[in-house]
Amino acid sequence: MNKKISRRRFLKKSALSIATLLIGSISTHIYMNRIEPNWIETVRIDLTHPFIPDSFHGLKIIQFSDTHLGFHFDVQQLEKVVKIISNENPDLIVFSGDLVDNLLSFFQWDETIRLLHQLNAPMGKFAVYGNHDHGGWGSNKYKQLMESSGFAILQNEAVSIKNDTGDQFTLAGVDDAMLGKPDFEKTFIDLPKDTFTLLISHAPDLADEAANFPVHFQLSGHSHGGQVQFPFIGPLITPPYGNKYVEGLYTVTENFSVYVNRGLGTTRLPYRLFSRPEITAFTLKSV
Repeated sequence: MNKKISRRRFLKKSALSIATLLIGSISTHIYMNRIEPNWIETVRIDLTHPFIPDSFHGLKIIQFSDTHLGFHFDVQQLEKVVKIISNENPDLIVFSGDLVDNLLSFFQWDETIRLLHQLNAPMGKFAVYGNHDHGGWGSNKYKQLMESSGFAILQNEAVSIKNDTGDQFTLAGVDDAMLGKPDFEKTFIDLPKDTFTLLISHAPDLADEAANFPVHFQLSGHSHGGQVQFPFIGPLITPPYGNKYVEGLYTVTENFSVYVNRGLGTTRLPYRLFSRPEITAFTLKSV
């Protein structure tokens, strides 16, 4: 009798364990696939440097990145992003690459242009190429789309951001490291060394090369923060040129730092875990 009861209890416990495992797996899948990928975090960073003029104190720069439109990130989600950014009332907007996941299979160009065109920033909207923005005819298509949306693409070039007082800082952008041709010499030719310089590079690990030039802060994306992370382990997979600087703020040298935005979309796998999609709001602070 005791033997039968013991067997029955074993079967019940086994069934309960299997049910718990299944429920846990289903819940984790729903969270990773439905909840966290849509749980956008607005990260706020004070950007301080002695070269930032007093007249730029309080200027707000919004960075968004890696939407990967078409791969589990649609124009309705982009509309949500546009509303979040617009509510921040940014002075300047930066997109750090990878707008569309696959340029050959994405056709909602008109809707995308309409939404991106709604973004307003009195000091301009700027973008760089990511690896997914290149390839075949994609490079020209991305350029056409962004420019039609009011964005200026910085491809190995720099511009001066000026205000009404005549003060300025430099905004530079380099081409993508994987499928483009980043050229730091061309980007930083003849730039003044005593002017605050902000660099946009889709690939964060280019920061080690950028540190050799007169640049003070770098904005990057590309890595998605690993997209899937585990406590005490970190990201399971990071992409080329996104292995060293994965997410958040890093000090590269005494006078140069890089910030890596986790991006908004996903690629390869439609999951995020401990790596929420991100919009970053930088506020310039003069010393």
